[in-house]
Amino acid sequence: MAIDPQKVLRLNLPQWQGGDRPDYGIGARVLAAIAPEALGPEETVAVPGTRDGIRPVEHGIVSRQLLLDLLAAARSAIDRHGPDAIVTLGGDCLVDLAPIAYLSERYGDDLAVLWVDAHPDVMGARQFQNAHAHVLAMLMGIGDPDFVAAVPKPVQARQILYVGLTETTPFETDFISEHGLARLGPEDMSGSTERVMEWLRALGAKKVAVHFDLDVLDPTLYDFLLFRDPNAAPNAFDGVARGRMRFEEVANILRAVDAEADIVGLAITEYMPWSVIELSKSLRTLPLLGKR
Repeated sequence: MAIDPQKVLRLNLPQWQGGDRPDYGIGARVLAAIAPEALGPEETVAVPGTRDGIRPVEHGIVSRQLLLDLLAAARSAIDRHGPDAIVTLGGDCLVDLAPIAYLSERYGDDLAVLWVDAHPDVMGARQFQNAHAHVLAMLMGIGDPDFVAAVPKPVQARQILYVGLTETTPFETDFISEHGLARLGPEDMSGSTERVMEWLRALGAKKVAVHFDLDVLDPTLYDFLLFRDPNAAPNAFDGVARGRMRFEEVANILRAVDAEADIVGLAITEYMPWSVIELSKSLRTLPLLGKR
């Protein structure tokens, strides 16, 4: 059954605190501006800036309370409309917590989740203090209890497929193995959609939520990724896995999935248009635009 465009919620969530990088917020606002016009309802969640640069760490998570407040605001925005599908434009990866939690409640075991990402996002506060790296574990019911409480129907491991996942840390590798999460790296697919479709057909789900973290893309080909930060130190991203996919490969997979099932969730995250970000910062130095 095709999704009625009037029942697709566009959720603009320029949240950056989950990744503790204000630039994610700028990228989210640009993404919302350049995306095709929404045909259904649209909500934009207000996200505050920093207050004197203070980002407190609580229970091992940076900006924890503010992130919980934004999570509640995003869920309220969704519940106002009760949509059949959600397009989420972020922001850091944590923006997908409220949308997929809602879709899991709505569609239950008929929901599949494609996590299109170079990173597995299953860490906890002990491993990493930025909560955007925790989001998939939270959706599975694992992690900080206040975030997990926002997921009344956790997504089961069998419902999840990693697409484009590259190298993982020992903790991530063990988590994936322990929970039996399915994973396909770029080389496993070799530009074909078939391995993804085989998994989806075997699962039998007819609804699909897609988390598309742009860092699944190859940073040697695209300049809007974190790894292309022109101001980063030469070794700033040493040891951090990089994506190896092309945008066209991801698009082909999503079109193939959409031909066989209903895509009811699409989140696009971690867009970094560096030249625009630099201009945005420069504009703040001008009279009437900058802080006094």
